[in-house]
Formats: sequence, structure tokens, C-alpha cells
Amino acid sequence: MQLFYNPTLTQHDNQVTFPKDESRHIVKVLRKTTGDTLYITNGKGWLFQAQLSVADFKNCLATITEKSFQERHKYYLHLAVAPTKMNDRYEWFLEKATEIGIDEITPIICDHSERKTIKPERFERILQSAMKQALQHYLPKLNPAQTFSEFMHRPPTGELFIAHCEPTEKQALKQRLKPAQHITILIGPEGDFSVKEIETALKNNFIPVTLGNTRLRTETAAIVACHSVAFINDSL
Repeated sequence: MQLFYNPTLTQHDNQVTFPKDESRHIVKVLRKTTGDTLYITNGKGWLFQAQLSVADFKNCLATITEKSFQERHKYYLHLAVAPTKMNDRYEWFLEKATEIGIDEITPIICDHSERKTIKPERFERILQSAMKQALQHYLPKLNPAQTFSEFMHRPPTGELFIAHCEPTEKQALKQRLKPAQHITILIGPEGDFSVKEIETALKNNFIPVTLGNTRLRTETAAIVACHSVAFINDSL
């Protein structure tokens, strides 16, 4: 099934118009013609089934024939992950985390961060593409990049974890996780969190955790954390 994304669609709409690039893809690449069925999500849980009424490679028009709503999974996962030195690694994390199941992402700039800027427009496109590829109906929320101290100024609620490599007492994340929780996990840059950042997190009720016995790259650690949460909730 080919899934399209239109964030402006609501359950009250009866028609959908596709922009030029998607119209061209529908007609020229997918070879769709009048009467064919298309599937669209608004990234907010709704799936729309529509019949193509105008097959124009510049401006396709479809009539919505069916609508269904998918409830969000029972957990809520927010990963605050430092941008990686190589941008493609962070983009890989965004793609795979969306496929696995994530709700919110915050790029955090840390003391040891080598990359301090991101390209939010490109990140959004990657999230949208991954959502469509995985046939998901919810688009993860991408927050603006912020410094570690800014993030700690207004820490989120729920179960809070920080994964770091300092030789201090930590618990295994998999032993702390329970189904149907609101979870935030901090993942640091290639040089890990600074000692000061770890101390600040602990003062803000973050629980120090380990993701295994090996040292993981930032993007790998983020995916391990994402999968661990999804696995714990798999039976719900």
C-alpha cells in the first residue's frame, strides 16, 4: 500500500487535492488513473481512503470514501538525543525510530557536542517519509534544538532516564521499563554527557541507566532505547 501524507486533512473533509510533486508521482510513477484508490494519513491518527477523480500530473483530486481512526500506542516515548558529528547518522536514527515507534524527539546540544546546528526542514521530511514507509498514522513531534541546560530548565514529566558511560552506579534500562508509561530518555553525543550534565540530570530526577555491556554510538544507543520501550509494550 502506498501511503500519502496531508497534515491539513480532517475527518470532516470529503475531498483532497494533491500538490504538483505528489500529483506527478501518482500519475507518472504509480500510473494511477481515474477511479483508482489512494490512502492518505494526516499524521494525527486518521487514515483516509480516497478514489481518484481527477488524474492530472499537475493537480490530482480525490474523493474521500472511507475514514478510520487509529489510537496511539499505549506508551509515549520522548527521546532527547544529541546531534551526531556526521549528520547522516542522526538522520538514520530519525528514520528507524519512526519505523519502530516514537512520539517525540528533541535534539539537545551538550558540552561535548561537536555538531551544534541541525536542519529541521530536512529532519521533518525524513520523519514524514519514514512514517509513510512504515504505514504509521502518527507523525513524531520534532522539537527545536535546544541546549542541555535549556532542556533541564523545564524537564518533562513521567519516567525520566539518562543513559551515560561514566563508571558510576546505573541500572539496566530494560529492568526499569514498564508497559504503558510516559518515558523520556536522554542520549548524549559521541563524547558522552559531561559529569556536570549528569549531575544536573540526577538533580532533576533522571535515573541513570545503561543500555548494555558495550559502548554504543549515539544513534545506536537511541535505537536500542527506542526498541527496548517498544518491546516492553509489544503485548499491549
